[in-house]
Amino acid sequence: MKDERSYKKDLVKYRLECAREALHDAHVLNENGGSAVSVVNRSYYSVFYAALALLVTVDVEPTKHAGVLAKFDEFFIRQGIFPKEMSKIIHHAFDMRQAGDYQKSKVITMEHAIQILGLAEEFIKKVEEKLSKDN
Repeated sequence: MKDERSYKKDLVKYRLECAREALHDAHVLNENGGSAVSVVNRSYYSVFYAALALLVTVDVEPTKHAGVLAKFDEFFIRQGIFPKEMSKIIHHAFDMRQAGDYQKSKVITMEHAIQILGLAEEFIKKVEEKLSKDN
């Protein structure tokens, strides 16, 4: 079973790297005149990848975004591992990304984007703290 543990550890590491990269991209877009929709998109994906990293630790790999949100809530919010605020962050980021990407009639402002970016930073920090305690 050592190979499986090694695989899971590598997958968690990879997904956290994806989360940090997406967060970095959101910052670059924000600092260099990127659109609010793009900042929200990259901020959401940073949260999404961090949640995927956590789900590896409980042997769950949803194939859809809604599944990731539901399983995150099931395994980490309802179990009291993270406060409900973490659920609000991931769901709000998802809703804003959906609105920006698919509901062109809904206006996503830079104020919205900066708020989501800050929440994404908070989310990733808490996920990294949790994962570092578990190792």
